[in-house]
This record gives sequence, structure tokens and C-alpha cells, in this order.
Amino acid sequence: MEARAQAKMIRVSPQKARLVVDLVRGKDVKVALGILDYTNKSATPAIIKVVKSAAANAVNNEGADESALYIKEIFVDEGPTLKRFRARAKGSGTQILKRTSHITCVVAER
Repeated sequence: MEARAQAKMIRVSPQKARLVVDLVRGKDVKVALGILDYTNKSATPAIIKVVKSAAANAVNNEGADESALYIKEIFVDEGPTLKRFRARAKGSGTQILKRTSHITCVVAER
């Protein structure tokens, strides 16, 4: 049995979030949360929240054993990009892209 959780429109670039997600893919949920507690990246709090939510969904909705859960799938997709402009020399402007992420986590029982 599987349970999933998603966080959408997270204001961190997908490239930076994927660095953190790659650390915990395939690990037990408790081990993954331990790794994330000591990871000093901007995407870490959002990923912790998604992993905890997926684990809670498995326990409450599917009746899974909390100690047997592992991260079956975890991935980061690109969300919509906010476009902003910054003033530059000679009255021109430069586009600033503020990227967003959609984080998905699927947990299953071993």
C-alpha cells in the first residue's frame, strides 16, 4: 500500500530542491527525517513537511506500520515562474525569474 503527499508552489528553485531530494530517495522515513534535520539548504523545511505528511497519510488512511515505511518515490517538478524586472543602466531592465517547485513524495511499507 502506498500513500502520497504533494506541496505545490514552493518558492525555491527546482534545481536546488532536487539536491536535497536526492539525499533521501529510497531511505526509511525515520532515517530520511534524520538526514534532513542536519541538511542546511533552503528547500529542507518544505521537504520535511511533505515527507511527514506522506507518512501520516499512510498511517491514518492506509493503516500502515510507521516503523516499516520507506520513501518509494520523491521528486521535484517545476512550477510556474514569477517574472520580475530590475532596473539596469541607461533606462533598460533585466528580467528576474523567481522559480517555484512542486514536491511529491510517495511512501510505502517494506
